[in-house]
Amino acid sequence: MSKKLEKNGLWESSRMMLPQHKEAFQNRLNDKSVQHSRPTTEEINMMRDYVLLPIMHSIIIRKAREVERSSETLRLLYSKAAQVLAQNIHVDLSKVKKYLLEKNIRVFEEEKDDRMIRYRYICREHEDSFTITRDYMRAEISVRIGRYADSLVTNMYSAGRPDEQQI
Repeated sequence: MSKKLEKNGLWESSRMMLPQHKEAFQNRLNDKSVQHSRPTTEEINMMRDYVLLPIMHSIIIRKAREVERSSETLRLLYSKAAQVLAQNIHVDLSKVKKYLLEKNIRVFEEEKDDRMIRYRYICREHEDSFTITRDYMRAEISVRIGRYADSLVTNMYSAGRPDEQQI
């Protein structure tokens, strides 16, 4: 088979690439790359976790120390439970950090005042920011600590119960 119109760049292995086709193809590639550079919902949730989990961890640790110094009768139990909660939060925070590192996402605290904290993030060449209000933070942290506590209690119940078939 002979090569058609050799060395003029219009024909490559019997396929013709018109300038309009080339431009359309490049535009399609550019559109796809722009769509993929924005963070997904899951990535945004991970960024939010990256911000909230360290705050939750410090709250739990501080409360555990307060309980240890108190005269509460069950202070040892409360302190140990708080330490387990803090450990679970720390494990989840490590997972979030690893995920963000793998996805090449970085989050930076940008601005802080009495009512809100602004964070800047870079996600695969896309740079933007998000704001979390202190009221939202308090409410969300309260709900999440409740979930961690429920999970801890559920695990304690399941570990402490004898098998139904053994009775």
